[in-house]
Amino acid sequence: MSRPETTAVFAGIDGRADAVLPEWYAARVGDAEVVSFAEAVRALPRAVASEVAYRNPYTDGWEETERFTALVDPERAAARAQGADCDALFYVPTESYAIINPLDVYGPLEAAVEEETVDGRPLGDVVFGEIRQYRGGGEVHMDVLFDGLSVTFPGREDPIAVGFSSGYDFFGGHAVYVEGYAQDASCANSIRRLTERQTVKHVGDVADFETWWERLLGRLAVVADDLAAFIHDAQDISLDLREVPFDLVEFYTLLEFPEYLSERAASDARAESPDPFEVDMWTLHSGATYALTHHYTGKEGASLDAYVRIANDILFNPQGTLERLVRSYRRRADAATRDGQTGLASQSALAQLERVERDLGANIEQFQSREARLRERFAETA
Repeated sequence: MSRPETTAVFAGIDGRADAVLPEWYAARVGDAEVVSFAEAVRALPRAVASEVAYRNPYTDGWEETERFTALVDPERAAARAQGADCDALFYVPTESYAIINPLDVYGPLEAAVEEETVDGRPLGDVVFGEIRQYRGGGEVHMDVLFDGLSVTFPGREDPIAVGFSSGYDFFGGHAVYVEGYAQDASCANSIRRLTERQTVKHVGDVADFETWWERLLGRLAVVADDLAAFIHDAQDISLDLREVPFDLVEFYTLLEFPEYLSERAASDARAESPDPFEVDMWTLHSGATYALTHHYTGKEGASLDAYVRIANDILFNPQGTLERLVRSYRRRADAATRDGQTGLASQSALAQLERVERDLGANIEQFQSREARLRERFAETA
């Protein structure tokens, strides 16, 4: 994805925590400076309100308006007053906009983690992750994980660490969001949007964030258990590439991945699969998350979210993935017929694909109700 303007790597909730980065995560971030979560949050820009005026074209003078309020970074405003070449303005919202600064949201998280434990250790001692800033610090995203809160499998050394993604912006969208998140230690693949995104908006009363975090943290172990069950069952559902009318690259392009991501996903899935001709749904999902984590060239936001949903369906909704494949292939077959081609080869291949869908259907009905429960895990905390 597009490179953040600033990245902070953290371990431990504050300076009192007995925390270091897990070895696999430390290897990923290299020689980056590691600070506590509390220190990283306090280094984030905040917003303050400032009066707004507009220029009257008839008098060439400035006139104040009470309908809008400027949001500015006070530190950059001070620097600009001293002659620095920087822009202190974030946004100009209406008077209904409620400022929610990072410490309003994540200060209560610092207190909440002291109340929860994993393997007998306070979450404050095992928390780690990174915070990314964009747009002058007016847009922030973070990945928060917990060492020991993870999914493990027999014969596999590397865990899949579980936690949440969170973030906010000062540009009129959500004030803060949170959703389930995991990262695979073996390849640093990010598994995003494990749960439905919960948001607080920039209007009305500020939420009771401490209670919100306490309830959310209490659900993380359940999310980890859900993820483990999905991966276990997805490993038992395979797609035999000898029986379908496409190769691995086409598998991802039919799911509407762009060509460059499809090629990367196919390469990883092929390399990771014990049998290159019969690839299970967990490995197909892992290929997609590899491409999105390491090769996606866009920015965090709606476009990435759309691809994440496609990738997650491979793991959490195999039936939906197969239905999408059939629809995409049917459109290809119909286009070939309209273009004056016989379309017989495409129609024959489509029938073959539909047979595979029917054969797998009995094995994947169990995913649907479980997926619904996983998606709502954080909603239960509201």
